[in-house]
Amino acid sequence: MKLDNFKESFRKISEEKRKAVLDSAVQEFSEYGFTSANINRIAENAGVSVGSIYKYFDNKEDMFLTIVHFAVDTLKTVLNEIIQSDETFEGRIEKIIKAIQSYSRTNVYLTKLYNEMTTESHSNLVWKIVSDMESTTAGMYISFIREAQEKGWVKKDLDPKLFAFFMDNLFVLLQFSYSCEYYKERLKIYVGEDVFDNDDLVAGQLMRFIKGAFLL
Repeated sequence: MKLDNFKESFRKISEEKRKAVLDSAVQEFSEYGFTSANINRIAENAGVSVGSIYKYFDNKEDMFLTIVHFAVDTLKTVLNEIIQSDETFEGRIEKIIKAIQSYSRTNVYLTKLYNEMTTESHSNLVWKIVSDMESTTAGMYISFIREAQEKGWVKKDLDPKLFAFFMDNLFVLLQFSYSCEYYKERLKIYVGEDVFDNDDLVAGQLMRFIKGAFLL
C-alpha cells in the first residue's frame, strides 16, 4: 500500500488550497465515515470543484488514505517531541496529558477521524498506516519506561511492554473524551457537567493515577 495516495497535481497547488481540501476531507470522513462520506460536500466545503478533487485523487479510497496518513503523522509528531525531550518521567507524562487536552480541542476532527479509524468497517484501507503509528507509539513508550527504570525513576519490577499498553489506553481514552460525543458524555456522567472547565483537575488526578502505578 502506497502512502502518498494523491496525484502530483495535488502537490503542486498552493499550501492554502491543499490545507482546505485536507481539512474538509478530515471533517467529512470523521463525521460520516468512509462509506457515507460525499466527495461533492468535500469539494464544496473546500471551495474547489468536484473535477479538481479528481485531478488530485483517483478515487475516494485514495483521498481517505491520504488524510489518514496526514492524521497519523500529526499525532506522531506531537508525541515524539515530548517523548524525546530531556524532561523527567513525571514531566513528560504531564506534558503528554496537557498536550492531549489541548490537541483534542484544537484538532477535533482529526481526533474524531482517529476514533472513526478504530471502528471503520473498511479497516483494510487503513490498517497498515494505523499499525505503523501504533508500532511507533508502542516503541516510544516502551523505550521511555525502560529508560525511567534504568534511571531509577520508576519501579524495576513492572513489565515495560504491558505498562506502555496500559498507559497508552489511558491516553487514547482521554483523547476521545475531549472530542467524541459518546466519550464526552461518559466522562460527564462520572465527573460532572463542568468537567471540561477543569482541565487541571483532570490532568492532576490522571497524573496521580499514573504515578501510583509507576513510581517507587
